[in-house]
Amino acid sequence: MALKWRVIRTVPRAEYLAAEELGRDGFQIFFPRVQVTIPRYGHTDMPLFPGYIFLRCDAEAEGWPVFRPGHKVLNWVTFGGELPTLPDEFVDDLTHRLEEISRQGSAWRQFRAGEMVRITSKILESVAHVVDQPKSSQGRVKVLLEFMGRLVPAQVPWEQLQPIDDDPLETRQTPRRTRGGGRWVKGFEPRTAVGA
Repeated sequence: MALKWRVIRTVPRAEYLAAEELGRDGFQIFFPRVQVTIPRYGHTDMPLFPGYIFLRCDAEAEGWPVFRPGHKVLNWVTFGGELPTLPDEFVDDLTHRLEEISRQGSAWRQFRAGEMVRITSKILESVAHVVDQPKSSQGRVKVLLEFMGRLVPAQVPWEQLQPIDDDPLETRQTPRRTRGGGRWVKGFEPRTAVGA
């Protein structure tokens, strides 16, 4: 019996449902996930490889598995027409690494839109506002970078960002300058030139 790991592609954003249904039907699967600091879609973790699940089977002895629509499987992952297999050692090593990440608390720091961050790279140190966070640890955080008095769009690896505070930009309000009807709030009225 030669059980081998292969990779299947799922319907977009249906990895959790696919893993649940495949497991319920007796398939041996490995669905690698990592803990995240900001839970999404009702889960406290995220798929390490969004849209993909590892499945172990013996195609030579038992034939290829048959998937039903509820499994949410699109197809097998192939390269150049070949259906590659993964060694058990790879899956074991990945499992151990995920356990280590879980012990540390989470995989990667995720940032909210509007959050103030400090960029700390070897070539640049600046303050920025988060526009959008990456979908995986390999992605880059989209930010508006303060550069020469202007906000410039940029994409930065999450490892090079540190949070400044916990207040998202959209919750901050600039102080009112007028009370309406042209009446200035004290301290914001226009200044008259000396000697005018």
